[in-house]
Amino acid sequence: MWELFFNETHFCLKVIESHIALELEKPVRFQEYGVGIFNTIPTKSGIKKAIKKKLILIDDELATTSKYISGGEKIALLENEEIESFTRLKLDLEVLYEDDYLAIIYKPSGILVSGNKFVTIANALAQNLKKSNQIDAVKPQPVHRLDYPTSGLLLVGKTSTAIQKLSELFQKKEIQKTYFAISIGKMCSGGVINLKIDNKHASTNFEVLQSVKSERFEFLNLVELSPKTGRKHQIRKHLAKIGHQILGDKIYGINSLKLKGNGLYLHAATISFLHPLTKEKISVSKEIPKKFLKIFPDIKIF
Repeated sequence: MWELFFNETHFCLKVIESHIALELEKPVRFQEYGVGIFNTIPTKSGIKKAIKKKLILIDDELATTSKYISGGEKIALLENEEIESFTRLKLDLEVLYEDDYLAIIYKPSGILVSGNKFVTIANALAQNLKKSNQIDAVKPQPVHRLDYPTSGLLLVGKTSTAIQKLSELFQKKEIQKTYFAISIGKMCSGGVINLKIDNKHASTNFEVLQSVKSERFEFLNLVELSPKTGRKHQIRKHLAKIGHQILGDKIYGINSLKLKGNGLYLHAATISFLHPLTKEKISVSKEIPKKFLKIFPDIKIF
């Protein structure tokens, strides 16, 4: 596309990254559109600095903060030793649903959703999802949490409007989630757990799908759970409180029953809701991990 560019002082600069702008429904200010299109400067503040230092070209002209992008423009980033160097997280994520507003991805167990660590789902989203064409597009971000040791479906917003509306759906309890866990001990066939968590009402429906005898744990149960509230560690706390802690839970339950290795046997398997912008019914499922099948080889969930 471009290889070299001479700036106003006739200093020869090399193009290090280039991008062709996506077709947009409405023009977007470049400093908003440019977030995430370059590996070298993935942040909005970095884009602003590069514009100020005259290191971005749009259709062979220097970019400005007032420049709008409508689609098809040739955008180039010029080399500069002073540009901050960012190390991109290389983490491939399974994308189960995606449109211009939101996405649903699979979070493996043993990875943080977000936080101060480098290896997080949040840090890997931009590289795994398509950039939204909407005028209020933002860096993709999770709109709810899954514990570090929990595997399963994670809902992600790609625009500021989608993030706001999805958060409202969670607050109104209009997003349905189903989990599967392996619990310890002889359980009844099902019911509702209504026990407060942190002095707040919490409710979880559960059904035991299958039980097997265990030499160490007496019984192990494959349990389907639907939380009706969204308290922190709700499922883990509720099962521990009724005397049936989740296999592999190192925080809640009796120490003598805690399992070393193989992680937590808790999986967020389904998520269903009415799309807040397209009004489409969204329902996505993800099969239980293989480690569950080693204990319950005959079970078929989906």
